[in-house]
Amino acid sequence: MNQSKRYLDIVRDIRDMIRHENIKPGDRIPSERELAETMQVGRSTLREALRSLELLGLIETRRGEGTFLSDHRNHKLVEVLSTFVLQDNQSHEDVWETRLLHEVAAIQAICQNEAASQMRVWESLRLRLKDESFMREDFVRELMVLSGNRLSLKIWFLLKQYSGDPYSGTVSFDEIDRMNNILTAIEQQDSETAVREFKAWSEWLQKERIRNGNDS
Repeated sequence: MNQSKRYLDIVRDIRDMIRHENIKPGDRIPSERELAETMQVGRSTLREALRSLELLGLIETRRGEGTFLSDHRNHKLVEVLSTFVLQDNQSHEDVWETRLLHEVAAIQAICQNEAASQMRVWESLRLRLKDESFMREDFVRELMVLSGNRLSLKIWFLLKQYSGDPYSGTVSFDEIDRMNNILTAIEQQDSETAVREFKAWSEWLQKERIRNGNDS
């Protein structure tokens, strides 16, 4: 929860900075280094916030020039969502469930697409599961990308951050069988099994996060 709260703080700080400094669409915003120093936050956390805002089309990075503010009307999405999430614990649960809806829809879309379900990427992912450095986020992001729904991908990225970044860290030994079951079902275009196995993995991750949080 602290990681999610830190992310929300950064989004609000950037929004306030844009308002106070009267930065308009097309104007350049401070660099990552300048923002990190001003807000007193780590570069990696700030980078994640900026990457999310860029995926949502709120800011844009131009190679060799810097980062610029996009259409200010788009910022309503971040403002509304951040306000909603901060209301109560039930709101956090709603964000978690909404994120899962997008992930399930992505799996269903892939299973309904014979060409997508037969791509070599699934075997590649299966091999990467044996690598101790394989990131959970890479696995789920691949599913979102391969679904072909770019809007859903953008919404998913933001929801992931607001739900406490559930896919942080590397895949553990205990997860490999679960994730292999997901991949096998996708290759067989078995949408029902793929979704069931994915939900089971997601629930397991949530319980592990709660348990580790209680232990700390």
